[in-house]
Amino acid sequence: MPSTALGRIRGLDYTVIIVRDMAAMRAFYENVMRFPLERTLGEDWIEYRVGSNILALSHPRITRAAKDAPVPAGAASLQLAFRVTPADVHACAAELERAGVAIIDPPTDHSWGHRTLFFRDPDGNILEIYADI
Repeated sequence: MPSTALGRIRGLDYTVIIVRDMAAMRAFYENVMRFPLERTLGEDWIEYRVGSNILALSHPRITRAAKDAPVPAGAASLQLAFRVTPADVHACAAELERAGVAIIDPPTDHSWGHRTLFFRDPDGNILEIYADI
């Protein structure tokens, strides 16, 4: 057991995306990604259940930690990876294409043992769907 408090951290509880366009992001994560709505804390904080984790969307005006300038349009601020079964990588690609989402890297098998698919959310963040193969 690590001897420091920080060394005893054992999990990532939730991830917050600071959004530029809350309406577009909410529509994407609810209607395209189909993540179950966990709860809303007003129109500026929305939480989705993703497996055992929470993915939250937050408007910058309520973020407490920093008063940074927004990430410029066209620049990704993060990459999220969502794990599925190997067959579901291709199925997810087809669903995304039917929803009008541009695929930036189609399903690809890699030598390190992953099948990956890359696309963007409405704010330009890079999203990956992958499987161990």
